[in-house]
Amino acid sequence: MSLNSELVTINFGPQHPSMHGVFRLRVTLDGETIVDLEPVFGYLHRGTEKLAEERTYVQIVTLTDRLDYVASMSNNLAYVSAVEKLCNIEVPKRASYIRVIVAELQRIASHLMATGFLLNDLGAFGTPLMYCFREREKILDLFEILCGARITLSYMRPGGIFQDTPQEFWDDLELFLESMPNQIDELESLITGNEIVLSRTRDVGILTPEQVIDASLSGPMLRASSVKWDLRKANPYEIYDEIDFDVPIGATGDTFDRYLIRIKEMRESLKIITQCINLIKPGPVRNEDVPLIIRAPEGEAYVGIEGPKGELGFYLVSDGGISPYRCKIRAPSFINLTLLKEMTAGGKIGDLIVNFGSIDIVLGEVDR
Repeated sequence: MSLNSELVTINFGPQHPSMHGVFRLRVTLDGETIVDLEPVFGYLHRGTEKLAEERTYVQIVTLTDRLDYVASMSNNLAYVSAVEKLCNIEVPKRASYIRVIVAELQRIASHLMATGFLLNDLGAFGTPLMYCFREREKILDLFEILCGARITLSYMRPGGIFQDTPQEFWDDLELFLESMPNQIDELESLITGNEIVLSRTRDVGILTPEQVIDASLSGPMLRASSVKWDLRKANPYEIYDEIDFDVPIGATGDTFDRYLIRIKEMRESLKIITQCINLIKPGPVRNEDVPLIIRAPEGEAYVGIEGPKGELGFYLVSDGGISPYRCKIRAPSFINLTLLKEMTAGGKIGDLIVNFGSIDIVLGEVDR
């Protein structure tokens, strides 16, 4: 006996806790099966790229904090690197080491949030997320020692960093490096072999290598589909060419692989930070020849870095003034959403939120 069913289109968001912000999905369903899906952006749009045209090159640093607001250090690094390329500014060696240390700390903090909220989307309300928040707080404490802020940091400047690190930072960082491997082990003991997690994430939301490459996905989304591409290795910046670390890749490109890649990357970030501590030497942390009001020569520059969510790039065009003539941001959260329909179409509505959570987006970066 066949049943005639009528397609139904419903909205998820923009006011829904599982949308990770003011994000809206128009989902067409045949019963509980997803037939079509349309993402709707724009509820958080703040015009960051246009605002950058009215601010000096140093003032724009504060705008970058508010893109991916759980990875402010990475945003700072991508932007100031673009300014340095545009203006041919040299960065002191010590500043490069500190930049890499804080960028990797930020990667760990971002991946902790990705992991905690993925488990929250799976229905494990509270415990795993609070464990992740607990460890992230230790990183935010370190950032507070550096610059007095915890979220919107504005720590980096064209030509270096805002200020050098106090001894208290190194002491607390050492304690963090001692405890964090055990905390990652604890997370894995709760999650990686969990029967419910495996049944909800294995072979769910599979993306093939061809799909992720064609859609320009990057970061854990790309590497989970067994594509070994990381800008820290492929196009080394700062001092990454002096550091020994691995680039983890997944096997099947499913939601579980995307979770596991982030866990492995946290372990690699700890290795990178430890090596930086052993290699860093005293010295200046800022190029004193860089004026407060930078007047960039006419031209253009693009720099992309390996942010926690993927390739974060800034494209700057200068007409010789004290502000960029144009600023364009390549935001990984935005581009990684490209294949959301392919991940979910044909699946059940119960898998939609899990697939979406495995992308790890921040709406401040999507609605720039």
